[in-house]
Amino acid sequence: MHIVNAKGILSAQNGINIYRGCSHGCIYCDSRSKCYQMSHSFEDIEVKANAAQLLENALKRKRKPCMIGTGAMSDPYIPLEKNLCNMRKCLEIIDKYGFGVSIHTKSNLILRDLDLLKRINQKTKVVVQITLTTYNEKLCKILEPNVSTSYERFKVLEIMRDNCIPTIVWLDPILPFINDTEENIRGILSYCEKAKVRGIMCFGMGLTLRTGNREYFYKKLDEHFPNLKEKYIQKYGNRYEVTSSKNKELMQILISFCRKLGIMYNIDEIFSYLSEFKQSENEQLNFFDML
Repeated sequence: MHIVNAKGILSAQNGINIYRGCSHGCIYCDSRSKCYQMSHSFEDIEVKANAAQLLENALKRKRKPCMIGTGAMSDPYIPLEKNLCNMRKCLEIIDKYGFGVSIHTKSNLILRDLDLLKRINQKTKVVVQITLTTYNEKLCKILEPNVSTSYERFKVLEIMRDNCIPTIVWLDPILPFINDTEENIRGILSYCEKAKVRGIMCFGMGLTLRTGNREYFYKKLDEHFPNLKEKYIQKYGNRYEVTSSKNKELMQILISFCRKLGIMYNIDEIFSYLSEFKQSENEQLNFFDML
């Protein structure tokens, strides 16, 4: 890792990334793409040492509280966070100023901060987003080698459910010829049903490949799935969107499942839900008492 003092932390869409780069090692990671202009090795993680102070400065200036999002580009619960606690410091700031938070992660390290998440959720709103790509634990360790397994992430979803914290599952990406099977999709959906997730985000059964992440993905295919790279090149060439030939039937399984259980699956609806800020009734009463 290397440490920097960043100039800013909060994006125009109220998103934060306290780390840049990742050590999870997921073979399909889009954040490796060169279009993001990362000037250092992806595994040489940039740590924004002043992230919490920058966030506090930004939230002080906000006229109204809103949802703060994190995890879109870099998972806030990479292994470094266990000792650095930068995400926890940011959650303390979010709690202090009465904002909500939406967190996207693949790590059960988030459970360390359950006390803060519960406190924030009691006052405003917390949404925990978890990525699930495969129901098969052995395959999971190949596709996502340095991260909590799918079953461990499922247990996170259950714990959030038990603490009344809403969850969204990202069923993404689904890799052609690898995990684009009905058995896999139904396995993940069974986790979603048991955990009573609020929504399932899926952009289609496939993945995206750009310069940077395509090369890494193909390298890992050669290591773990001999001759599969050639199959990808023959079928997809240099396409950005790589869609499974089973997309239509697998999406129908997903949509039917969501409609049956009343789970959100429309992407715009989910994004709207993630950005919608709410205060608890108690917090609203406390605010009016101060007037």
